[in-house]
Amino acid sequence: MSVPLSRNSLLLLSALLVLALGLRLYRVGTYGIYFDEKSTLLISQGVCLEGANQKDVFNKPYFTPAEFWKPKTIHDFIEANIRGDIGNSPAYYGVLWLWLKVFGLSDTSLRMPSVIFSTLIVLLLFVFVRRHFRPDQRTTSSDQSRFLALSDSLALTSAAIATIEPFFVSYSHIARNYSMTFFLTLLATHIFLLIQERVRSSSGRSPLGLYLAYGLVFVTAVLSHYLTVTVFLCHGLYALFYLRNGRAWVSLGITAIIGLGLISLWFQYGGGTYTFYILEEQKNFYRNLALTNPLNNGFGIILPATIPNIAVRAVPVFSDLFIVTNGMTAVLSSIRNALLAIGLGIIATLVMHRYFLIAKPPVWVYVAIPLLLLAGLPLYTILPIRLLVLSISIPFIYLIGRYALSQTDSLQKRFVVLLLLLAFVPTLFLLFMAWRSGHTYGITQRYSGFSFPYVCILVGMGLLQLSKTRWWFSLPIAAVLLIQAGHIVQLLGGIYADTAAKYTLFGTPRIANPYWASAQQLKRLYTPGDTILYPNKKRIIFSEKNDRTFSPVSLFDAQLVNVYLPKDAQFIQRVDPNERDQIVLVKGHSDKKITIFDFKGSTYRYGD
Repeated sequence: MSVPLSRNSLLLLSALLVLALGLRLYRVGTYGIYFDEKSTLLISQGVCLEGANQKDVFNKPYFTPAEFWKPKTIHDFIEANIRGDIGNSPAYYGVLWLWLKVFGLSDTSLRMPSVIFSTLIVLLLFVFVRRHFRPDQRTTSSDQSRFLALSDSLALTSAAIATIEPFFVSYSHIARNYSMTFFLTLLATHIFLLIQERVRSSSGRSPLGLYLAYGLVFVTAVLSHYLTVTVFLCHGLYALFYLRNGRAWVSLGITAIIGLGLISLWFQYGGGTYTFYILEEQKNFYRNLALTNPLNNGFGIILPATIPNIAVRAVPVFSDLFIVTNGMTAVLSSIRNALLAIGLGIIATLVMHRYFLIAKPPVWVYVAIPLLLLAGLPLYTILPIRLLVLSISIPFIYLIGRYALSQTDSLQKRFVVLLLLLAFVPTLFLLFMAWRSGHTYGITQRYSGFSFPYVCILVGMGLLQLSKTRWWFSLPIAAVLLIQAGHIVQLLGGIYADTAAKYTLFGTPRIANPYWASAQQLKRLYTPGDTILYPNKKRIIFSEKNDRTFSPVSLFDAQLVNVYLPKDAQFIQRVDPNERDQIVLVKGHSDKKITIFDFKGSTYRYGD
């Protein structure tokens, strides 16, 4: 049953997509690339960090951009992928290589695939919800129209939340695989449910095209980021719970076997050959830091993987998954204040549950919710407004549950189970892997970011249920949610100002890309007979496979400038082994030196 989209819904969806694109394009190229993005840039061009596949270029006194840009082979791309990203994400780098081939090298162009995929998430989320939360054909005609209207409202609400979700906005400004993998895993879930839909139909035809599409997206997603397997694990669990068709099980099994077979080729013959070796090396490295230097190691706080430490690191990941509890980390660290806020929220929820369906409750019920929420303000010892927001999280979870139970049919309730699996299993998998690895370094929001689209749907359910709740319950909660909306606006401002450290990785705003700016200066100032001197930045060998190279000096700064120089340029260049920070242009055979840029140690190298 296909129901056309109403004119109003189409206009609202269009407005959301324009807003989503605008939020993601705004200041996308303003700030310089950081270490991971530098790796992305070099890998996409088949260049190994520190020149392991460019010995003929750098293993001599001087080199030129034309030599740097000599044609690369598939083996160059594979080696660059191994050394720069443990063999992860070849599909993403392939897409990025093609994009940059067409649109050229700039920070905006480098980040544009992330912008596009992040915007497409909003559109796909709308399609996903509208398709899978429409009424079952077996639903009575009286309920059909109600569920159809609800599915459109839920689709628009979920898309609106995804539009302004700080996580999506911030990662659209990062030239990494994340936005692409979030889109691919949502697409995979959509196709997976379409398969279930066809299996339930009485046509008896096998949806061969859907199985092929699912297998293709499965392979592409895993080869965009290995942790996407957690999403397909959720698909498997859902099938285990609800799929009772033998032919469908066989078809899915064949799809999985063929998909895994194709992925295994990358591990046997491509960049995945060293993945597990490097992962083991990283596990031991970070575990050693956790045991010997957990606080001042240069990589952030890395704690031994005890249950309390894992729980502490998990709290901000879970709380920031939900836009209504975003930013609760500071108050959740104070157990006394957090328990008081949650306790008041529980009492408010009990009152709501007791009188939810009663049109004329006792007089005290009309003021119970605002009084309970406000009662904690004089008692909180830190950030009372944030704790006020925390206190409504319990009633809001209740509203999500209420919607799931009363506003969905039997089939949609199964989908809610899938949403819950996809919302929590990826993070639980991270916690399990942290426990096995012995350190907490990998417990970070982006590694379980696949959950965000499904959490947007759950939050959308809560908001729709709130709109249908009696005013004496809904207005106080809505007022606090408006306060939280102000926090989200401030957070987006911090992302655009490059000061929201959790999302942009930097608390102090970065300048524009110094490598690109240096290349523009060199193109303008260089004349035949000049020599460009690059700094030999201090290099620490963390991994024998990734970091150890043939060169006694660091080539990283030289590589990153050459990426932006003309591919046929004959500029004479070398690395100055005695200079740590400055790019210098020496004019002719004179002593005249022009300082092109001074990195000032790590100040402008951003994450190196």
